[in-house]
Amino acid sequence: MSLCMGCMREIGDHVKCPSCGFDNSVGQHSPFLPYGTVLHGRYIIGSVIDTNGESSRYIAFDKQTGDVVIVCEFLPMGLFSRENDEVNLHIRFENDDIFRKLMSDFISYFRTIAELKDFSALIRIHNIFQENNTAYVIEENQDLIPFEEYIERSNGHLDWDIARPLFMPVISALEAMHRRGLGHYAISPKNMYVTADGKIKIAGFATANERKRGTPLKSQLYSGCAAPEQYENNFPIDSITEIYGISATMFYALTGNLPASAKERLTDSRLLMSTSTVKRLPPHVVTAIANGLQVKRENRISDFDELRSQLSVSHTAQAIQEEISRTANMNVKNSDKVKGADGSGKGKAVLAVFITIIVLGALGVFFVMQNPFQGVFSGNGDVETTAGTEAWTGETIPNYVGMTYKEAASAAEDDGNITLYRDIQESFSDQYAEGVVMEQSPKGGDKLTASGGISITVKVSKGAQMRELPDVRDKSVDLAAKSLADESFVVHSKYQYSKKVSDGMVIGYEDYKPGDKLEYGSSVTIIISKGEKATKSTTSE
Repeated sequence: MSLCMGCMREIGDHVKCPSCGFDNSVGQHSPFLPYGTVLHGRYIIGSVIDTNGESSRYIAFDKQTGDVVIVCEFLPMGLFSRENDEVNLHIRFENDDIFRKLMSDFISYFRTIAELKDFSALIRIHNIFQENNTAYVIEENQDLIPFEEYIERSNGHLDWDIARPLFMPVISALEAMHRRGLGHYAISPKNMYVTADGKIKIAGFATANERKRGTPLKSQLYSGCAAPEQYENNFPIDSITEIYGISATMFYALTGNLPASAKERLTDSRLLMSTSTVKRLPPHVVTAIANGLQVKRENRISDFDELRSQLSVSHTAQAIQEEISRTANMNVKNSDKVKGADGSGKGKAVLAVFITIIVLGALGVFFVMQNPFQGVFSGNGDVETTAGTEAWTGETIPNYVGMTYKEAASAAEDDGNITLYRDIQESFSDQYAEGVVMEQSPKGGDKLTASGGISITVKVSKGAQMRELPDVRDKSVDLAAKSLADESFVVHSKYQYSKKVSDGMVIGYEDYKPGDKLEYGSSVTIIISKGEKATKSTTSE
């Protein structure tokens, strides 16, 4: 079988690939692996796709499955040598310790990514191994559209209702990574792709050593998306750094332009956005992205829950309410302290009340002008006044609390006049099972005075925070893993010999017992039987 080294399709006797046009007559230059190198007895190496200061990625063919895959090779530039047509890396004695430490970080990093396989935005890792004095990661290969091309095809920008479902899984994936002690730190349009079914895939993974200045690696930072602290030598980077990158990428998706580089923004922190762009975007989204792109770390959104909250519709109303309360309290206190011209304090107190009325009026106008649900609860937008205290006999808002989100969404769809929004920020609840609606706004049973449709936001329960470990003894690995995943535990495995439990079946937990209660998302290790250990007498028979 003769393969094109550019696309891994069969080309027969052709030198120039009829499919992709790749010229197979020219060899691959050092320090990259020669064309046709076979790794791990199964992966045929093709051309280099991209490279950074830590690693390089090749297109490859898996002889065992017949699939095209991506091979990521640990290649820390400046710390090794490899001549043309060689496969082994040569590490100088003085670089050996740092090379081994960086390679260990690289392997550990991708092993963690491999464990987070349930997040749709993360690539699937099929294999990790060491060979040729370095390490390799085998990644899935999909037909993907570069994110920049996707934006270009979408008239140069996305509306928020399109961008929101694209980015929320990315935020969840980044949050999961940071919970495991690692980050991406290079989220940018160049490291994102869109699948055929309209989901974002993140690329460009590398350890933190590659994403900041002052390490032994030549750092790779993306202008406009790299946070200011990444340009400082050995400055600790964290979720606050990550939020800058994802906010910059959302800014690009919504406007078609990247923010100015972090160095430029240190002298002029303004985010330039056209009037037409501001008008078509929900105000709370503009505010959230601006908060995520604060140049000073102490002013920036600090965690992913807060980012989700500020990107949600409910945050705007909540912020306005908090500002009203804060302003009112401040003015009441000031009126007690400041005396008027007549010594009674009435002059300044009246002035404070007057200012409060103006502030509240201004905030009220802002809410009416900017509220994305404006006009939902009234057919013509006028304020409805009622007289008397007679009981309401008209229609009321449906109650979805206690239903599963799927049931609620189906009921809303059947109604035809209700648009159901799911609040991204979920909460634990001992009363409501996971996936069940625990709150809604407006509340069920309230007056339904709208002549047209209505929008309802529901909060879905994450279930109890403390989960009970199921009994997995004598179960198959698949069945045990499913039981634990259903309770949102992260499962690890360990093997040992057993005379009592059959090969491949679960012996039990390493540090716990069935019935123990652990926090949602906790890691547990199950011990899997290798069967009875063979003895000399049994092997000789």
